[in-house]
Amino acid sequence: MHRAESLIRATRSLADAGLRAAYVASIARAWHVADLARVLDVICERAEQAEVSAREALIAVVDALNTDGMEPVVQQLREQAAGESLLALDRLVRAPAPPRSTTGAPASTRTGILAAPSGRPLTLGERKSLARRPDRDTMERLLSDPHPDVIHRLLGSARVVEDDVVRLAAKRPGRSAVLAEIARSTRWAHRPRVRMALVMNPGTPPEMAARVAGLLLRPELERVVRSPAVPASVRAVCLEHLERRPPVDPRLGDDGVH
Repeated sequence: MHRAESLIRATRSLADAGLRAAYVASIARAWHVADLARVLDVICERAEQAEVSAREALIAVVDALNTDGMEPVVQQLREQAAGESLLALDRLVRAPAPPRSTTGAPASTRTGILAAPSGRPLTLGERKSLARRPDRDTMERLLSDPHPDVIHRLLGSARVVEDDVVRLAAKRPGRSAVLAEIARSTRWAHRPRVRMALVMNPGTPPEMAARVAGLLLRPELERVVRSPAVPASVRAVCLEHLERRPPVDPRLGDDGVH
């Protein structure tokens, strides 16, 4: 489809991941949902077959759909995919059932909140301020903060490294709001280890886990479907992706690009 190819080319022409996500989000809001759904279905189908250009574009699509405030667009795409039997798109935007028992901690918990030397818990504003330019010790302590705004600022800090983010994404029990912030981070959500940690964590919002799962490579999908810790509904989406991935070329040891 010409429009799908045009969207792929336009997205790949942007070097920055954040710009790519913003561009796709603007298209998603501007286009008629029927046109958007058909184009994204084509991109999803091509990406499932490990086509490099489509896979790169799909990363931007996932980033865009994970953006805060895009849920109404995602819901429209779900309805369109169901109505037109757009199966590849359905796998991307599906809202898997949450696990019966949630592992996410209540939003009101004060566990992990940094305290002043006097013992007084720091306010949200104070913690957000510290998160902008933390020293290593403060950063380590702020990584346990329960508030997603604090985590959002930490994820943008130059002091945070991939091991920190992987550890946070893999933490059990996982806080859904915190894991969602990691999934929205165009700086970190593209890292293969971070993706895997998000999909494997039962605390990740299931609809986000399903979208990120569409970016996993065949060996990663095989690992997910074997894990009893992953919610059954997310494993089911991963199994569908796995069935559509081409065989791994033994000379390459992979089925696509990271």
